[in-house]
Amino acid sequence: MAHIIVVGNEKGGAGKSTVSMHVATALARMGKTVSALDLDLRQKTFGRYSDNRKAFVAKSGVDLPSPFYHELPEVDQSVLDPGENLYDRRLSEAVASLEPDSDFIIIDCPGSHTRLSQVAHSLADTLITPLNDSFVDFDLLAHVDADGRKILGPSVYSEMVWNARQLRAQAGLKPIDWVVVRNRVGAQAMVNKEKMGAALDNLAKRIGFRVASGFNERVIFRELFPRGLTLLDLKDVGVKQLNISNIAARQELRDLILALKLPGIDANF
Repeated sequence: MAHIIVVGNEKGGAGKSTVSMHVATALARMGKTVSALDLDLRQKTFGRYSDNRKAFVAKSGVDLPSPFYHELPEVDQSVLDPGENLYDRRLSEAVASLEPDSDFIIIDCPGSHTRLSQVAHSLADTLITPLNDSFVDFDLLAHVDADGRKILGPSVYSEMVWNARQLRAQAGLKPIDWVVVRNRVGAQAMVNKEKMGAALDNLAKRIGFRVASGFNERVIFRELFPRGLTLLDLKDVGVKQLNISNIAARQELRDLILALKLPGIDANF
């Protein structure tokens, strides 16, 4: 059975697709068979990344380990059971077809609440929620008081994850390992950074997730996208010497992969 990784957050601009691209490619470079789905049926950023990567490989002749990207299958309405949702069937058929031959399936969710995203969360063995280091983004997880110190209650996204956990429990599946990834964390020890860290640690204990470090804000991520490349590909495509920023970003990726505690994955990549 494939291990299903869902990358979700109902707020746009949190870095979901960047995390999806780098985690999927890192696993592929470790020799794992990785299948990928993009549930943002309009923008398809993850799908565009995959297309860009294929085009770069074909043009350059450089053989780069890559995830296998798949579109959701089309399903005729006539085959649906009474009351069955079309998107439920499309996603379930996609996952069922990929599971036998995949070590990992990575599902990139849209930055909004959709039926597809809701169902995907209930399938997650590992749920990665990238989160910008801002109380604007934190509000999606929980409401806090004016000082940012007291948690007043869970917010819409946390409630959706709770519902997904309930569905898995009812189906007899193992619990979701939920990892909230702090993205764009400033290097300086600012008050907001400290408050965010304390609030996340407090909330993690209350609703059950782990906190991991993600990526700092770096231009390199935007530069690599048109070629479908990641930080781990740079030497393969002829970059002989990485600058300090690129080296730091590669280490951030290594740290993230290890923090996810995925089955069969160690530090040797």
